[in-house]
Amino acid sequence: MLLLIISLIITIYAYLMIRFGIHMFQQNGYKNKVHLKWIRANHLRCFTGPFDMKPSKKPLVYTPRVIRLFVTTVLLFSICCILNRFIGSSVTLFIFVIVYTFILGPFLPVISNIINSPIEKSIARGFIKKAMGTLSKMDDLVVVGITGSYGKTSVKFYLETLLSSEYEVLATPESYNTPMGVVKTINEYMRPTHKIFLCEMGARNVGDIKELCDIVHPTHGIITSIGAQHLESFKTQENIIKTKFELADALPSDGFLFLNYDNEYIREHNKNGKAITYSTIGNGKYNADDIVTSINGTSFTVTSPDGESARFNTRLIGCHNVVNVVGAIAVANTLGISLEKLKIPVRTLRPVEHRLNMTEKNGITIIDDAYNSNPAGAKAALDTLSMFEDAAKILITPGMVELGEKEDELNEAFGRQAAVSADYILLVGKKRTEPIAKGIREEGFDEKNLFIEETFNDALTRVYSIPGQQHKVLLIENDLPDNLS
Repeated sequence: MLLLIISLIITIYAYLMIRFGIHMFQQNGYKNKVHLKWIRANHLRCFTGPFDMKPSKKPLVYTPRVIRLFVTTVLLFSICCILNRFIGSSVTLFIFVIVYTFILGPFLPVISNIINSPIEKSIARGFIKKAMGTLSKMDDLVVVGITGSYGKTSVKFYLETLLSSEYEVLATPESYNTPMGVVKTINEYMRPTHKIFLCEMGARNVGDIKELCDIVHPTHGIITSIGAQHLESFKTQENIIKTKFELADALPSDGFLFLNYDNEYIREHNKNGKAITYSTIGNGKYNADDIVTSINGTSFTVTSPDGESARFNTRLIGCHNVVNVVGAIAVANTLGISLEKLKIPVRTLRPVEHRLNMTEKNGITIIDDAYNSNPAGAKAALDTLSMFEDAAKILITPGMVELGEKEDELNEAFGRQAAVSADYILLVGKKRTEPIAKGIREEGFDEKNLFIEETFNDALTRVYSIPGQQHKVLLIENDLPDNLS
């Protein structure tokens, strides 16, 4: 009886552990290899995770796939218990529960996913076939593929605003940039009245963009940037470049390819002489100049390939945002909207959530750049922080992730940049932020203004205790997801 009671207690714990494991598996994109690597790096957390009292930044979503994973996992456990009923005893049941929980437990999401693989592939094929069928019936639909190491979500939302002034537009919501996210958008939201579909295309491996192009068959494409994003999975910068240009390779002969010519990787690897380039440094077909930026917004002049010019004003802050807006202007103008008509929609543009959003809270100006930091974006955010000359400039960051073998090197460089731009720096996570701290100290930053906190909330509390009468400006640069924090 005692063994049965203990087995029951362990079984309840096993359920909580499996639920946590499936939650992390979902955040790891349902990728077996990615999750196994996560287990190696977080083995202890597999067992302590169910008792973590921190609220999840992204709670477990009970999608049909998650429910199927739970069902398969429970069935495996039930089958083993039934077999034990006929060929075992209470002692063997107890041993099985221990093995199931403390040896197999962390790997159960992967095991169940492998078992479910034929079903998942069949379901995915059905959804993809339905989406492709919907697109095939819309002969006049213009599909614009949007990819890049960073900036693609911002360009997508800016472009949606500009094009919606003349056309009925559907854009993939938020960061729906995987095959099933794109397919879900088409199946649930596409209507016969839509004239333009803006399809954000994300990638972590070579071939990911091609897979998306094979589904939506883009009419035109825009590559917003190429940089050291997801180097952990891509392995090399060349693989990143090759993958982003899979969009260019997929376009029809009469399709337009738009390229950000501020980006050196794009300039060096562009082989399409007909590409429509855009720039803020004067080397594109669409060029922005006379850029004036302040904490209240930005103004600039855009000149098109035919010589037409117009002055634009936007509430967006930071010079780096200008190139994204110019990219959206280039696409909208090429698709038939004059620069003059684009002035009003450009004026209405708002920052994308967690991408240099500026708000006031409790007397502090907060620059929220919490979404997926990358080297170029982090530098741009620090440049924006530097604009506040008569304020106490404060940075909270856990650093940048998924940068492969260059992660420490790039975070150290980020630390050196931060030391020049901020008056106070609060790092989240001692071990993770060691390279940043090293870079900060190399610049001779005042040690008494450098703080290392365990959690983001601890760092935020520290901000309110910083002395002085100066107005405080806080930059939040990156906020790690649950599986990395």
